[in-house]
Amino acid sequence: MHTHGHDTLMMPAGRQWQDIRDGVSRICEQFPNEYWLKLDHSAQYPSEFVAALTEGGYLAALIPEEYGGSGLPLSAAGAVLETIHEQGCNAAACHAQMYTMGTVLRHGSPEQKSRYLPKIAGGELRLQAFGVTEPTTGSDTTQLKTRAERKGNGSYIVNGQKVWTSRAFESDLMLLLARTTPADQVTKRSDGMSVFLIDMREARGNGLELRKIDAMINHNTCEVFFDNLEVPADTLIGEEGKGFRYIVDSMNAERILIAYECLGDAKFFLRRAVAYANERVVFGAPIGKNQGVQFPLAKAYADTMSAELMVAKAAALFDAGERAGAEANMAKMLAADASWQAGEACMQTFGGFAFAREYGIERKWREARLYQTAPISKNLILAFLGQHVLGLPRSY
Repeated sequence: MHTHGHDTLMMPAGRQWQDIRDGVSRICEQFPNEYWLKLDHSAQYPSEFVAALTEGGYLAALIPEEYGGSGLPLSAAGAVLETIHEQGCNAAACHAQMYTMGTVLRHGSPEQKSRYLPKIAGGELRLQAFGVTEPTTGSDTTQLKTRAERKGNGSYIVNGQKVWTSRAFESDLMLLLARTTPADQVTKRSDGMSVFLIDMREARGNGLELRKIDAMINHNTCEVFFDNLEVPADTLIGEEGKGFRYIVDSMNAERILIAYECLGDAKFFLRRAVAYANERVVFGAPIGKNQGVQFPLAKAYADTMSAELMVAKAAALFDAGERAGAEANMAKMLAADASWQAGEACMQTFGGFAFAREYGIERKWREARLYQTAPISKNLILAFLGQHVLGLPRSY
């Protein structure tokens, strides 16, 4: 039976957006594992890598052309992120620049869009901080405690705390979700929350404090503290009290784009593992001849290809303006599981060498583990599917 060579086996199905993939690959070639290792050891931000992507216009893929972007669909942005991860790099330092601006694009005023989007597209402004998660509420977003109270002059006073806010030190702007009406005064739990676009350059030291969290992976993540931070009225996005529904689109885009990253991770692991299994000779034969090595890789490949179909479906629905919540969540869960399974198989294939930093496997393995938990855990996805798709009773 004719089979594909292992070089073509890992190629993206359908070769969609190949010109974008080729351009991103050329950038990634300039940033080998040694670059990421150095940053990992020093917990530094990959400024040079982000600058190269910005200069190439890749981070502005989703911003309309009238605001200086490319006006491309979500699948094109996904091709950018998938390629970054497939080539052994990491997009977590800048992926929020792609989707966080969606709330401004869809719900911002004409003045806000013309003021911010061209500068975001050109890289002059970084909008990478997404202030949603809190220490005590986690993913239960409707119970968030950060408050924004309107003053007589129309401005708001913000008090509260956010946690796991990645890239905050490297971001000029923050998209903040805060409660403007107390929870006991609204009929639906998702009502009474508002979105603000905060200029962090002005806010730091004037009621906004950042503290870096020393974490397992180098995502420059922070705790954010608000202490009587006054923000102007024109920082409010859309209508007061409707912020939760505004950020749902960004959350679905985030899940789909991170699913693309997971596909890239899975393909990285599989490519590296297949090459090593063909080259590594033990007891007179390549270790890939052993079913104990071969079958986990084959299963991970099948799961990756299956996840890729769901990711493509979710992106197509999102781009068409259809409801994509279920598909976005399933895409993220299936792709994250595929990448983790591929990572585990790759670790086992490399054996002891997988733990040597110079191979880049253990770094990728740590990075892939995050998406079992973030930006939404598997149990929450299963609960969403059970209750909102299958119609089962609420379990929490």
